[in-house]
Amino acid sequence: MSITLPFLSDWNVDFPDPNSALVDPDGLLAAGGDLSIERLLAAYSMGIFPWYSEPDPILWWSPNPRSILNPADAHTSRSLIKAMKKQDFAVTWDKAFPEVIQACSEARAKESGTWITPDMKHAYCELNAAGHAHSVEVWIDGELAGGLYGVNLGKAFFGESMFSHQSNASKIAFHYLCKQLAKWQFPLLDCQVHSSHIAYLGAKEVPRSDFLAILRQAISFPSPKEWVFDWQ
Repeated sequence: MSITLPFLSDWNVDFPDPNSALVDPDGLLAAGGDLSIERLLAAYSMGIFPWYSEPDPILWWSPNPRSILNPADAHTSRSLIKAMKKQDFAVTWDKAFPEVIQACSEARAKESGTWITPDMKHAYCELNAAGHAHSVEVWIDGELAGGLYGVNLGKAFFGESMFSHQSNASKIAFHYLCKQLAKWQFPLLDCQVHSSHIAYLGAKEVPRSDFLAILRQAISFPSPKEWVFDWQ
């Protein structure tokens, strides 16, 4: 079966209505365009994200239902709390964004190939330099043990990927992320699509229409001026 998609031009960053996305494959909306900062911010503001593998064109998605989490509702297991009390670690924002996205791409490649292509890494590093993407790093004995990265608009955080080089490191990063976002009263952490792992962490699936309504409200607020951990 052939699929006809809207093909985005390099000069126009407008996207189709997310509600026009395909049912099968779920959420596929458009192809083409580029990964410029302007286009990526336009996409995220409409609940759209890029996901593709080389040598395919850039594919843009808005799945239905959407997996989301209110950071205040994030679940932290007793075993993780116990492990954090025993483990000597440090957690930082944006100290090693390129290293985090590189480690995430390597982790995905080991599983089933990576969608974090060289172009994607370059684009999100540019978003980070512009203040729109952020990483959380977990350090153990001075080494990068795990982390995650995502995109921020207003009071919405769009989680992209995480990795662990040591046990529990990515879970610690996620715990710190959610605690800080909750303190800043973020109503939305976008987890994109369902998995048993993020469901265990507290994510739930909602219709795309509900997600878009929450998103519109969340991005109407200003983003935090400084990304520092101050919830302890």
